[in-house]
Amino acid sequence: MSGHARFADRLSPPRRIRRGATLTLVFAGVLVTGGATGSWSEAAGDGRNPPPSALPASSRADAPSPPEGDVVDEAADAAAEAMADGKSAKKAAEEAVSRSGDRWGSVYSPGEYQEFEKALGGGYTGVGLWARRTADRRIEVSRVQEDGPAARAGIREGDRLRSVDGKRVTGRPVTEVLALLRGDRAGTPVTLGVERGARAWRETLHRAHVSTDPVTVTRLSDGAVLIKVAAFTKGSGEAVRTAVREAPEDAGVLLDLRGNSGGFVTEAVTAASALVDGGLVATYDVRGEEKALHAERGGDTDRPVVALVDGGTMSAAELLTGALQDRGRAVVVGSRTFGKGSVQMPSRLPDGSVAELTVGHYRTPSGRAVDGRGITPDLEAEDGAEERAETVLTGLGPPS
Repeated sequence: MSGHARFADRLSPPRRIRRGATLTLVFAGVLVTGGATGSWSEAAGDGRNPPPSALPASSRADAPSPPEGDVVDEAADAAAEAMADGKSAKKAAEEAVSRSGDRWGSVYSPGEYQEFEKALGGGYTGVGLWARRTADRRIEVSRVQEDGPAARAGIREGDRLRSVDGKRVTGRPVTEVLALLRGDRAGTPVTLGVERGARAWRETLHRAHVSTDPVTVTRLSDGAVLIKVAAFTKGSGEAVRTAVREAPEDAGVLLDLRGNSGGFVTEAVTAASALVDGGLVATYDVRGEEKALHAERGGDTDRPVVALVDGGTMSAAELLTGALQDRGRAVVVGSRTFGKGSVQMPSRLPDGSVAELTVGHYRTPSGRAVDGRGITPDLEAEDGAEERAETVLTGLGPPS
């Protein structure tokens, strides 16, 4: 599907707008690897993160078209019919997506989607926390940003969110919960219902503009370089390449992808380009047609590398982990990753809201599926995983 379809008259029967009610987004060719569950931050929704991980493909020529087919049609029809009846088009589209069984599908209002895109750029307006949905469908805080509104209010990892501005959040996709937390202006209030053990209380926070630095570099005591990638937002892949390039010649690399909920696939591919000399990073299928993502030539292939992962390592971060593991470029240490290996594409609905729906799945260079399975580390370690990873890195020796 390309170009822009005309909206049918809002009073026309829904069938008349079928296969044409959705609009191609201006940024055609966006792959999304965020998730509706798992660990998400307001800054990366993966989405996009959840929302949000949204990811442009390796090139416009290789990028798939926005999703077509029954689910998009049904969401568009439901939205148009609701508009004609004076009801919420977004809610109707959400119900259609829910009925489809697409566990990663989400629907965003125009404002939510705009904020989501801003977050992928590395900054957003919100309260500074990450969240995940637990097995019992509750929303748990998985990480709190230092000096953010949530941290200043005393909210901490492990707390559970019961409500946001009076809306119960249990069972909701994490992307929707984080959309409620974000806002378009700093200083606006948001009231959270929080639970910690047997204690439950309400806390009113004031949103702030939060800038995120997705890549941090630390020199370890043994001379190795720790590169922590919190999310694959814009510029993060090049930041990884710069960190590897500027590391001392005798330094190994500990690549920390724990809690990384994804982001732009292209950024993950760029990060892979820092450590491999070209070649395959992943394949993905879109409606049965297989496509490939390749690293650029010229990466550092001599340094020993250990990748550190956990259950919060998702999507684009899993894509990178799988590529380094399959190609023998890194020893993977930690716990099994989340298992988010599906590709979402956005489509504009008649009321201007955006539906992101699953169109395919990606695989590692050896052909391993990730969705629902995750990446199994070479060395499993939970408690003291970072220390184990440093020990492994030391055992690999200096760059050859």
